Amino acid sequence: MATQLEIFVRALSRLLGWIYTFCWSASFYPQPINNYRRRSTTGLAIDFPTINVLGFVCYTIYTSAFLYSPVIRSQYAARHPQAEEPTVRFNDFAFAVHAVVLSFITYTQFWPLIWGFKVSRFQRVSKPVAGLFWGSIVAIAVVIFIVLAKSPDKGYEPYSWAWIDVIYTLSYVKLVITIVKYVPQAWVNYKRKSTYGWSISQILFDLFGGVLSLAQLLLDSGFQNDWSGIAGNPIKFLLSNVTIFFDLIFVLQHYVLYKDSDDGSKDQNPSDRTPLLSESNDLPREVGV
Repeated sequence: MATQLEIFVRALSRLLGWIYTFCWSASFYPQPINNYRRRSTTGLAIDFPTINVLGFVCYTIYTSAFLYSPVIRSQYAARHPQAEEPTVRFNDFAFAVHAVVLSFITYTQFWPLIWGFKVSRFQRVSKPVAGLFWGSIVAIAVVIFIVLAKSPDKGYEPYSWAWIDVIYTLSYVKLVITIVKYVPQAWVNYKRKSTYGWSISQILFDLFGGVLSLAQLLLDSGFQNDWSGIAGNPIKFLLSNVTIFFDLIFVLQHYVLYKDSDDGSKDQNPSDRTPLLSESNDLPREVGV
């Protein structure tokens, strides 16, 4: 029978989970709303929403598998016998589904035929990000092929190549995407010496959500006295830390480095445009303003 402490900790974990889910979910609204109000996507790197869609599709499959797949849950239990259950929660899945929808909406705002927004001819997906997009899909396909070829029972034996390895691959794809997706935007802000067009509100929601997500994972693992909950759910642990790291960079850019920058005059005067990266033989030109 559960003690009062157990009941309290579980209730606190659920509370943290839903608060961070709300914060991370809310972080997807300021940017498309900002684009809509300005009727422009200027200041937003197209790489960010493009790669975000793939990342959250992977995360949705990952969370749904750990929540609802008997095969994945049994394989997890076999590999982590001390853990009571995976540390993935329903709020993780709810957040992932919501993120797919909002990321796709933001991506479509770069299609003038749909929204009629001002989109710079330089706002194209960069070659590195396009390579990451298709390379991720190929990597997932390769792991599926290995599981089918190497497993003695087509992926159901947990101690060999198994379907859980495919699910973990999806999580690592999401992690790599999370690391990469912020870089073009940080670079755009740096080249423009401005964060105009890039909503700081989404970053503040994102930062708070990352802190609470990490707190929930540590609380769950600590309460179970089994830190393999982190090893068994590396995506949540690493995503939180990566998110916090990059969000702090954006906060620094907005409130310290470029706090006195223009309010969008570069969007109105093409002669003030920051030189494109391709013009300086630097990173890909597609992340210019």
